[in-house]
Amino acid sequence: MGLNEILSGRRSIRRYKAGAGVDPALIREMLEAAIQAPSWKNSQTSRYYVVMSGEMLEKVKASCLPEFNQKNCKDAPVLIVTAFVKNHSGHDNQGCPVNELGNGWGAYDLGLHDSNLILKARELGLDTLIMGIRDADGLRKLLGIDGNQEVVSVIAVGYRDTDPAMPARKGVEEIARFY
Repeated sequence: MGLNEILSGRRSIRRYKAGAGVDPALIREMLEAAIQAPSWKNSQTSRYYVVMSGEMLEKVKASCLPEFNQKNCKDAPVLIVTAFVKNHSGHDNQGCPVNELGNGWGAYDLGLHDSNLILKARELGLDTLIMGIRDADGLRKLLGIDGNQEVVSVIAVGYRDTDPAMPARKGVEEIARFY
C-alpha cells in the first residue's frame, strides 16, 4: 500500500469488529514506526501505554473515558495511552523553556510520533480513533504513569466495522501562503 493510499484510506473509526483481536506484533510494528518520527534535538520524549488485556481494557474504558468515547471504542481490542516527558523537549539542559512554546514542543513531537503510529496502523489493515477527552489522572493512577509525563490522548486500535466517507478537506489555497 503506497503512502497516498494510506492517507486517503485513513479514517477516525468509531465502530470496530467485535471479537477481532489484534496481534501484539502488529502493535509493536506501529510503535516502531512511531519511534522513527523526528523530535526536538532527538529527545524522544513520547511514551506509550498499551492496554490489551480484557480486564484492563474494561477498567480504562469504564473509568477513564466519558460515555460517548466508551461507545466509540466499545469493541476496540487495543487502547494506546499517549504521553510525553515534560520539561525536556523545547527546554535547555537545566529544564528551562527556550521559547514561548515550552512544553508545546513535547506535544508537537508526540503528535509527529502519533501520526506515524496511526499511518502504520492503516498500512497494516488496522484502524484508529484518537480520543482527547479522557481522565488523565485516572489513567495516570490506573496505569502507573508518573507525574513527570503529560497524558495527551487515548488511541483506540482495531479492525473497522464501518466504512465512513472522507470528510471534506480544505484546499491548499485555504491553508497556505506562498512567498
